Amino acid sequence: MEDVIRTKIDYAQVDRVLKDLLHIDGSPVAVKFVTSEDHLPAGVPHIGETITHCQMVNKARRDGAIFYATNENHACMGGAWAMGLREITATLKTGEFYYKLGKYDSWPSCKRTIDRIPHIQSGATYATAYAPLEKTPFDPTIVLIITTPKVMLKLAQSSLYHLGGRLNANFAGIQSVCADASAQVYLTGAVNFSLGCDGSRKYSGIHESEMVMGIPAELLPMIIEALPVVVGAPGSS
Repeated sequence: MEDVIRTKIDYAQVDRVLKDLLHIDGSPVAVKFVTSEDHLPAGVPHIGETITHCQMVNKARRDGAIFYATNENHACMGGAWAMGLREITATLKTGEFYYKLGKYDSWPSCKRTIDRIPHIQSGATYATAYAPLEKTPFDPTIVLIITTPKVMLKLAQSSLYHLGGRLNANFAGIQSVCADASAQVYLTGAVNFSLGCDGSRKYSGIHESEMVMGIPAELLPMIIEALPVVVGAPGSS
């Protein structure tokens, strides 16, 4: 059995609007948090290799790959934990991992950061599935977009077009694609922006000029409805 969104969304049309109006490089990436083996998307193949979540995102974004990955396919322990595929490791939980990498002045400052990393309950995710948005064969949980800050501006404005208010980007410079743009977006139901982390920039093709945005799949129709208006507004640049 596959879980689906009851409101039908034309993902190919969403992709066309994003690419036609924003000229983004590569494809938006559909990501699904699969809760059990019974919910694996029909016909989607197993990845058959072990790489990081951000590398998996890049395979869908750049290569058009469609696949799912289980716990053993995720090379990054922190990413797999953030997305609910496994328990947190002892060195990550205590702060030792990032402290030894020299990213924090003290062990407590590292621990404070780790304790606030958005993460799905361990074991709640059986697998993660990936596809370029234009040909996704499943309803995604979230959609990831990697693009320039100017394009992110239009996406941010489109996110606020109907209801207004403020956007609150939440990130820490670590676990950008897995925790900030994926787990947090799933947990909160709100868009989030992140700057990319050292690992994702080194291994997954995120350029110096790009950042990351996560969008709950349910919000896609609202954003896509607003985007042409926002891009075509007299004050838009």
